[in-house]
Amino acid sequence: MATGRTHRPATRSRGIPEATVARLPLYLRALTALSERSVPTVSSEELAAAAGVNSAKLRKDFSYLGSYGTRGVGYDVEYLVYQISRELGLTQDWPVVIVGIGNLGAALANYGGFASRGFRVAALIDADPAMAGKPVAGIPVQHSDELEKIIDDNGVSIGVIATPAGAAQQVCDRLVAAGVTSILNFAPTVLSVPDGVDVRKVDLSIELQILAFHEQRKAGEEAASGDGAGPAPVPRRASADQGPDGDVPAVMPA
Repeated sequence: MATGRTHRPATRSRGIPEATVARLPLYLRALTALSERSVPTVSSEELAAAAGVNSAKLRKDFSYLGSYGTRGVGYDVEYLVYQISRELGLTQDWPVVIVGIGNLGAALANYGGFASRGFRVAALIDADPAMAGKPVAGIPVQHSDELEKIIDDNGVSIGVIATPAGAAQQVCDRLVAAGVTSILNFAPTVLSVPDGVDVRKVDLSIELQILAFHEQRKAGEEAASGDGAGPAPVPRRASADQGPDGDVPAVMPA
């Protein structure tokens, strides 16, 4: 069985822009929904609307894949699913380890979409000795002392960090030293990694703050136009028992 250790996706070597790569999963999700409904073809306008982009950008993105569709017919759904899956490296098995099996880590372990998207949870790892051996999502939790051996035995190149912020960098360093080259970070902190290691960060508090900015701006525009005062911004209260990031609820992958 192929693993992430022996093969890297072809996107970089083919010169596909990072912005396009970031949109490929959106197209794949929309195409998968069409495939499940047995829709054979889709126009660029329909697919762009389903993915939340404009059709000109979609056609440009697909040109990097060498897929231009057929005038009057559109794109073949099944072929596009294969093309994008191949570019994203999802036509093989990617073993993943999740480190930190608290509420968030357990929620991620129970997420049912990994297998259908080309990922296999190879191990769940936690530093709490009381967690060792306990099954989560049918997988027994292993102690963090075994991290390096687990990564080597399973050929893991993708790690998910769901630990508290204070432990995240040390876990990251151990993952990298053991051979992990891609990390999905759910901890509310910025990780320092060497060249050649890719990190994607998921931070719900930041996304909510961005939405709050847009809400405040919309309220200001409404007040300026005389359409209404809009909702007053709610002042943030400090709490003696809450850290700067607060309690961040679990975030599930799309």
